[in-house]
Amino acid sequence: MASYCIFLHWDDEAAVWVAENNEIPVALESGSLDVLIERVKNAVPQLLELNGKSHSNITLNFSMECQRIVA
Repeated sequence: MASYCIFLHWDDEAAVWVAENNEIPVALESGSLDVLIERVKNAVPQLLELNGKSHSNITLNFSMECQRIVA
C-alpha cells in the first residue's frame, strides 16, 4: 500500500487553501478546506496514473498548517 502526505496550508495573499505534494505531484487550491480535500481525493488517482504509478490501494494523509499573524 502506498501512502502519500498532502500538505495543506492557507495562502493569505490569494485567500485560499493550498494542497501540495511533490512526489505525486499535486498542487490544488480552493477557498474551502472541505472542497479542497475532496478535489485532492479525486485528482490523486488520476495524477498517479498519468505519472505511471499505481493508484490502487493508496492512503492519503493530510497535514495542515494555519498561522494567523496579528499586528
